[in-house]
Amino acid sequence: MSALVVEETVVNLDQQLWQAWKSMDVPEGFRAEIIEGTITLSPTGGTRHFSVNRRLGRALYDHLRGSGYGPAQDGNVIADLKVFIPDVFVAPDDVEEIEHPEGVGVLASGVPMVVETVSPGAEARKRDHVLKRGAYARAGVPVYVIIDDYDDGGTVTVLTSPDPERGVYASSTRIPYGKEAVIPEGPAKGFVIGPGITGELRG
Repeated sequence: MSALVVEETVVNLDQQLWQAWKSMDVPEGFRAEIIEGTITLSPTGGTRHFSVNRRLGRALYDHLRGSGYGPAQDGNVIADLKVFIPDVFVAPDDVEEIEHPEGVGVLASGVPMVVETVSPGAEARKRDHVLKRGAYARAGVPVYVIIDDYDDGGTVTVLTSPDPERGVYASSTRIPYGKEAVIPEGPAKGFVIGPGITGELRG
C-alpha cells in the first residue's frame, strides 16, 4: 500500500509541474525545462554558444538533405511529463508525425539525436553532463552529443545505446577539439563534428 501511495504522489507532482510549466510566463532570454522533478530556468547562450550551434545546424542541414530529417533548434522535446529544450536536435521533416498531442512540442520518442552546447559555469556543466544525460537516456533518445568548451580545452562527447530503465548511456566517446567526432548511427550517421564547427583546442 505504501508503495502505491508513493507512486501516486510522484505522478501528482509530475502533473503539477506539467501544469505549472504550461502556464509559465518565461522571461525573455530564458528557457524553462522540466528536468529531474524540477522546473529549471536557464539563460539562453551568449555569442560563442550561438555561433557553435549555428554552424552545427547549417552543417547538419547539408548532411541530412534528402534524408527526410533536418536540424531544429530551441524547441520543446517532451518525454511523458518532462520537457527538454536542446540547443540542436534532429527531427523528421514532417514534424507533425511526432507532434505532442497538446501541440506544445515534439515527442522525444521521435527524436533520433539531441545536442547540448555547454554554457559557462558549474551549474550548466552539471545540467548537461549529469541531469540531461540521465534524462535523455531515460527518454530513450538514441544519440546525445555534448559540445563542451570548458572540458580540457574543449571536447565533443557522443553518447549512444541508452538504457531507459537505468537512465544511462552504455557507450560514450569523448573527442578533443581539433579532431573529428563522428555520429555512429541514425539519420545523422557519418556526420562529423570537427574544428569547422567547434574550432581548435582552446588554450
